[in-house]
Amino acid sequence: MYGSAADALSDVLKDGITIAVGGFGLSGNPNDLIEAVRDSGVRDLTIVSNNMGVDGKGLGLLLENRQVRKVIASYVGENKLFAQQYLDGEIEVEFAPQGTLAERMRAGGAGIPAFYTKTGVGTPIAEGKPHAEFDGVTYVQERGIVADLSLVHAHTADRAGNLVYRYAARNFNPLVATCGKVSVAEAEIVLDSFVDPDLVITPGVFVNRLIKAAERVKEIEKLTVRPRAEV
Repeated sequence: MYGSAADALSDVLKDGITIAVGGFGLSGNPNDLIEAVRDSGVRDLTIVSNNMGVDGKGLGLLLENRQVRKVIASYVGENKLFAQQYLDGEIEVEFAPQGTLAERMRAGGAGIPAFYTKTGVGTPIAEGKPHAEFDGVTYVQERGIVADLSLVHAHTADRAGNLVYRYAARNFNPLVATCGKVSVAEAEIVLDSFVDPDLVITPGVFVNRLIKAAERVKEIEKLTVRPRAEV
């Protein structure tokens, strides 16, 4: 258990490393850890994440600070700065279909160096990658992802690092937790007792470091509401 995000990351953050980050849009973002990466000033990062948050929030903070060299993601999403930096050639983007990206992280965490999938065959995604035929069907080879560092957000943890996620924040976080050489988790609640084994989603064996997340308002990517009915 570390006292702060900065303490938990101080000896692992270096220029040029690959960081896998949980979250989908603004749901399940490890915001304390992302802010610590920003404040550290490290550069030339490769970020593996479903997307890069939105302008000024989530991983968008690292883009604003010009700390990112390459992104491996499934889409540019709602971040205008991300799109602009990509179009201007400031950052390299490796697109991966969403399910393929998830499986690449799962494979990396499971010690599987590569796998074959039908997704992307015949598209630019498959260009330059090995192909193979199984049962008369063509597949493309995808490499597993092993990051230097994983950043994870959980709802509940115990001091052994067992993690439980809440609702949509479960998204990519369990996969990210497994694929990093060093996995650092922030949790909204840290128990003194152990999480019920039947509720554990990420076992503590995958988590190297843990911090308690700061209380904050949960951001909503797109707030859509209807007018209150007149009473």
